[in-house]
Amino acid sequence: MTNRAARLVLTVNGATHVVDAVAQTPLLYLLRNDLALNGPKFGCGLGECGACTVLLDGIPTRACVTTAEVALGREITTLEGLGTRTALHPVQQAFIDEQAAQCGYCLNGMIMTAKALLDRDPHPSVATIQRELSRNLCRCGTHVEIVRAVQRAAQLLAAQTDVHDGARG
Repeated sequence: MTNRAARLVLTVNGATHVVDAVAQTPLLYLLRNDLALNGPKFGCGLGECGACTVLLDGIPTRACVTTAEVALGREITTLEGLGTRTALHPVQQAFIDEQAAQCGYCLNGMIMTAKALLDRDPHPSVATIQRELSRNLCRCGTHVEIVRAVQRAAQLLAAQTDVHDGARG
């Protein structure tokens, strides 16, 4: 692709968006600046801290080092796409319940990574949770609360599944 702006079609949180941008623009810039989605944060800009994590077809992806071109034709999910202010996603609710934040800068990456983990493994061990979240940096020291939040989210999701399964039976 060239360095000229083009009409790019992105699917973000289930909605189609058309932006005029260079295909090599970092996805994070388009999400924050063009679509006003502020869940993903600019942290290191190198894909190392995790603050910018989004789900790209369900896979945790660092939006600061992923170009818009890579995201074309794929489902992008940001923190804003998980739940609403009145109906939080169980992972979001669990982080609140466990008070798993101090400054909150890492939370986007922690929550998005936890969501992807729980989609793959509904009952992860503590070791699995720690391993999955190890690439998301938190300087505030809320690691214990964050692990508890993921465990609580697993319980909340299991309870939702039980309710839905009971309604079918």
